Amino acid sequence: MTQTPTQLNALSLAVHLKRDPAEHKGDAGKVVLIGGAPGMAGALLLAGNACMHLGAGWTILEMLDPSSAHACMDHPELMIRLANMEVVNGLEHIKSDVIAIGPGLGNSTLALTSLEKALSIPKIPLVIDADAINQIASSKELLKTLQGRNQQFPGQTVLTPHPGEAAQLLKCSGAEIQSDRLGSIEKLVELTGSIVVLKGQHTLLSSPVNPITVCQEGNPGMGTGGMGDVLTGSIAAIAAQGVKHHLSLWESTEIAVQLHALAADSLVSKGVGPIGLTPSETILEMRSLLNKLL
Repeated sequence: MTQTPTQLNALSLAVHLKRDPAEHKGDAGKVVLIGGAPGMAGALLLAGNACMHLGAGWTILEMLDPSSAHACMDHPELMIRLANMEVVNGLEHIKSDVIAIGPGLGNSTLALTSLEKALSIPKIPLVIDADAINQIASSKELLKTLQGRNQQFPGQTVLTPHPGEAAQLLKCSGAEIQSDRLGSIEKLVELTGSIVVLKGQHTLLSSPVNPITVCQEGNPGMGTGGMGDVLTGSIAAIAAQGVKHHLSLWESTEIAVQLHALAADSLVSKGVGPIGLTPSETILEMRSLLNKLL
């Protein structure tokens, strides 16, 4: 029997992110984001900008596109490296607090190796989005590895599919996902063993130990390329701070999802959108709202 969802109400948890006067960047966590294949570097930059503006102590981009793997003049705070086989195989040596993979990842051999490596690193929170989800959907071995990770380290992996990516995982159509979103997220959690965020109108969250929760906030202006990348970076940033500030990956995901939607609504209330609402504007509004909560 399909669950009746509860309403997402997570922003009171954001108080855990309030910083003591003596805190330093190490207390705010180190995030590694992997993606940005040729032609898709913007996706990783959006995720990185969200991660940085939402408070991660370090934001490191492993960029697959050689022509984009250089300093970003608009945001020199981002640490951008060219991802190659040597870098990817040494990911565990970075000692990151959170890894996020998928924005603009593509489906190259290097992309596949990056995902395999990310799944193999134990214990730390892992955010999986976009092309990384599609890679898992097309590979029984990757799915088995994901399931094994969640059995060994429960509550440490979150998937953030939109309906099309969810359909790839469940071997059905996007229309079928949308016609039964509650049933679909139950199947996604059962299949993957992960925390799952099923994006779309009234985004749903669930996990093997958390009932379905629905985010009532949000608006059609969020239906634009890059909004999902912003959510990925936001989850990673809050989860990285949560490592030392006593927030679980589930709680960090709840905060990020609701803050993301509220920021979009806040901008629309000010006359910014819904048509033409951009992910970059949403990042800055999320930062403003978060700081008002602390």
